[in-house]
Amino acid sequence: MSASPANHIRSSIRLDTRIVPDRRRHKRFHLALLGRFMRANKQEFPCRLNDISVGGAAVMSPVEVEMGERIVAYFDEIGGLEGEVARLFDGGFGMRFRVSQHKREKLAAQITWLVNKAELGDSFGRKHKRFELVNKTSTLKLPDGSSVDCRVLDVSLSGASIGTEARPSPGDVVMLGKLRCKVMRYHDRGIGVQFLDIPDPEALRRYFG
Repeated sequence: MSASPANHIRSSIRLDTRIVPDRRRHKRFHLALLGRFMRANKQEFPCRLNDISVGGAAVMSPVEVEMGERIVAYFDEIGGLEGEVARLFDGGFGMRFRVSQHKREKLAAQITWLVNKAELGDSFGRKHKRFELVNKTSTLKLPDGSSVDCRVLDVSLSGASIGTEARPSPGDVVMLGKLRCKVMRYHDRGIGVQFLDIPDPEALRRYFG
């Protein structure tokens, strides 16, 4: 015997209640960041992030994509994220991330710092007076053990602004020369770090002066 229309409607309602909460499980934040994404056919296109949560993002795109299509996106100051198209809207698409729990926790930290930076400006996270340096080069040791050359843009007793293309996650511990630091924020030229052990002022001047 075929199901009655009423039973069919009730079944549809039950199905919807399972799907809808999953799409908005996490709080979203407005972050306008430029980026690019690669479609399943390996074609790449520019894009712009409209809002983001640890579970997904709304992305403005110049091309139409398909529901369920696998997407690899890269956003400035966040890095690469993999996922699939969960919804379509005029001018873009909603993306559901497929990331590990570790990556999700890092993403949460990145979002928090970017939102705070946008609200508080460049003063965010700074406690001590800073002085600028002229092309002071140093070495930045990353959490994976690799080292890259960098430039120290300015420095204070509590931390430094570093010019680098490397993007360790906020909260990661890195080494700036012989100084242990914690990554606090991103900026357009690199990262801001906080010294884990406040150095002696004279030693700091000798090292960075």
